[in-house]
Amino acid sequence: MSTSYEAIIIGTGQAGPPLARRLSAAGKTVAIIERGLFGGTCVNTGCIPTKAMVASAYAARMAQRAAEYGVVLESRGSIDMKRVKQRKDEIAGQSNRSVESGLRTLPNCTVYQGHAQFASPREVVVGTERLTADQIFINVGARPAIPPIPGLDAVPFLTNSSLMHLDTLPRHLIILGGSYVGLEFGQMFRRFGSEVTIVEAGPRLIAREDEDVSTAIRDILEREAIQVYLNTKCTGARKRGEETVFRTEGATHEVSGSHVLIAVGRRPNTDDLGLAKAGIAADSQGYIQVDDQLRTNVPGVWALGDCNGKGGFTHTSYNDFEIVAANLLDNDSRKVSDRIPTYALYIDPPLGRAGMTESEARASRRQLLMGKRPMSRIGRAIEKGETLGFMKILIDAASERILGAAILGTGGDEAIQSILDVMYADRPYTTIQRAMHIHPTVAEFIPTVLGELQPLS
Repeated sequence: MSTSYEAIIIGTGQAGPPLARRLSAAGKTVAIIERGLFGGTCVNTGCIPTKAMVASAYAARMAQRAAEYGVVLESRGSIDMKRVKQRKDEIAGQSNRSVESGLRTLPNCTVYQGHAQFASPREVVVGTERLTADQIFINVGARPAIPPIPGLDAVPFLTNSSLMHLDTLPRHLIILGGSYVGLEFGQMFRRFGSEVTIVEAGPRLIAREDEDVSTAIRDILEREAIQVYLNTKCTGARKRGEETVFRTEGATHEVSGSHVLIAVGRRPNTDDLGLAKAGIAADSQGYIQVDDQLRTNVPGVWALGDCNGKGGFTHTSYNDFEIVAANLLDNDSRKVSDRIPTYALYIDPPLGRAGMTESEARASRRQLLMGKRPMSRIGRAIEKGETLGFMKILIDAASERILGAAILGTGGDEAIQSILDVMYADRPYTTIQRAMHIHPTVAEFIPTVLGELQPLS
């Protein structure tokens, strides 16, 4: 026997719950399935808890710098990791409970808890339950990738998920991987008081960014006494007393510490879904293949969020929901290719990014203009005593459209939005150049940068 619904949603990350709400409001019967924590990575081990901890780390850093602002403290303060964790858990827990309660009280929606697997293109099994629907939506997310380092399986290590459970401070945290997750945790725990060493196999940090961005970020981290090894490959791991030791090739021959964080990338949670039984195509890495409207090769099946390889961010997952809902319910032909790549790196100061990098723009063979200004020449940054980083904006000289921008500096994650909005409006850069912005802010200098454009050779 099976239970029939009009739609089945597998996973409760950032796309699944809002899609359930839209389908429910349209009068459709919906089954939504979750085998772990409601809310997915963002709510439980990603954006919300990590940014709560970033806020604690920022407070610690400001206490350490208090004298620079004329604030006299009796001491530099100390870190209560149990309280840091408690605060993080309270914030993330509230979001988790909100997602679950919202789904359980949603009209026309039935919540199943357990591991979902396809039995056929229209059938999903959850424990002893067999569910059928003409429309199935996969929103199963991703998890940390574990590198094949000899000996790693015999030593203790942490991922972004398990690190969330720590309520004591690591003496020396080794981070394998110099990209977004590793850098955020690295600076965070350094500010809490840990020694931190970042080991990156490539020639620079966050290789998808331009070299000037990578170099500036490395400088920011090293100013806080974070050790960074580049071009360094880990070739073996072992225990030595209480230490975990990595044998390496590159800038150093050995790295050892009390704790290890693996942050070398992520892999989709698709290997145990039974995709083959449904005939759903995935690539060699396990990402479900989808078209521009997120349809899989099997009619009636869609894949949303991290598992489709179209974007590894909360906002791309939510936009996937918007695209699917628009096409199914609003007669609005939205597409993945409509969106402009944008994201942030939440070190301090943060990096806000939109559109093309400089290297991508150069590769497009366009005639380019570029404006660039250090944050040390931004009034708001000077007032706050946070002058590291820079602004950079790239323009197509022929069309006068903004191609991309990077704002590495205080408020960069917010200021980038005004650039992004003009890009979506498909208006020339003069639109924002002629705007009157609030003083004193970081964004008010975007028109200034646009008034200093130079040809890019």
